[in-house]
Amino acid sequence: MNLTKRQSQVIEELKGKNRVLLYGGSRSGKTFLIVYLIVLRALWVKSRHAVLRKHFAHVKQSIVFDTFPKVMSLCFPGIQFDIDRSNWYAKFSNGSEIWFGGLDDKERTEKVLGNEYSTIYFNECSQLTNYDTIVTGLTRLAENTKLSRIAFFDENPPSKRHWSYKVFIDGVLPTGERISNHERYYHLRLNPDDNTDNLPGEYIEETLMQLPKRQRKRFLLGEFGDDSEGALWTADIIKYSDTEEFSRIVVAVDPAVTAEEDSDETGIVVVGEDTLGGFHVLEDYSGTYTPREMARVVIGAYNRHQADRIIGEVNNGGDFIEAVIRNEDPNLPFTAVRATRGKVVRAEPVVALYEQNRVKHIKELKELEDQMCTWAAKKGEKSPDRVDALVWAVTYLMNDEINDLIYA
Repeated sequence: MNLTKRQSQVIEELKGKNRVLLYGGSRSGKTFLIVYLIVLRALWVKSRHAVLRKHFAHVKQSIVFDTFPKVMSLCFPGIQFDIDRSNWYAKFSNGSEIWFGGLDDKERTEKVLGNEYSTIYFNECSQLTNYDTIVTGLTRLAENTKLSRIAFFDENPPSKRHWSYKVFIDGVLPTGERISNHERYYHLRLNPDDNTDNLPGEYIEETLMQLPKRQRKRFLLGEFGDDSEGALWTADIIKYSDTEEFSRIVVAVDPAVTAEEDSDETGIVVVGEDTLGGFHVLEDYSGTYTPREMARVVIGAYNRHQADRIIGEVNNGGDFIEAVIRNEDPNLPFTAVRATRGKVVRAEPVVALYEQNRVKHIKELKELEDQMCTWAAKKGEKSPDRVDALVWAVTYLMNDEINDLIYA
């Protein structure tokens, strides 16, 4: 397999660098390249390497079962390796190992960080909000081999408040101290346009180009977001669960009035409540839809998740949504909700539930989580439609006993 021009540029410019950040849009080849380089280093010298991510389930899904086998098949055909599924590392015939770990499991993290490594790769480092986590990991970059010791990082760029922007772009630590050897730090932006030979033909135009402006800047153009000081949510309070049993499930809809290119999205979020009073965000179906498309997406979500009720906000011209949905299926249970308080006031109780670990996501929902962590409720800022739908869903479930009395 031939590397892209941008990937080859990275390899040419790495000499003398020991901290490497590749940032940019979705599916631009960042992760593939870093895994390729780690395998290359592992095959050259008997050595140990680590691939770390915030959540162990995500590193298994995205690296162990996806990117790593693709790299081996396309770039190193015929090279044998074994996966130890008890300790989760790949081992090559020369004795080299690549360990895979999540930083959300204390016992697992202690086991992984009990080793010394020649390479440490922090995958999707935008999710790691505490720079102390990085510092702890870097203390294990201490294996004595012929290899230089390198730490790789990659991400879809978050806000400029994130430590990755400060460290790699500004050259300062989160404490404000200047990095004395910043010439050994390297960063490069890779975007989907740099990787078109390896993408489905319609991916950029039909998927990334259709995202709202803020998401296009991040996932298509690979740009760091503007300062989001004052955002209600922070990445560190978004936790994940694997709960599969729910006592109640709702689909909440925050409708857009129009379906033009620059319109607000229609927020469509599914949330379930477990038997202990915890809430779990199951899916985010938000997007730019015509009224009929919106109705079909909502009904599809209702049926797919075997939901109990559809919740729809009817402020600002949203009164049409019940009629449109009932035109498709007149028997669906629908509850109209109307905002009488501002968005921030409505959102704050839900944020508090996140802080108490009472709301979790059953998987990573990038667009929703990005909006949660960047919406600062500033005057004139666009309506956060995904967040609005999330807030309506959790609020309804949180008040379910009252709702039963009102809407029975």
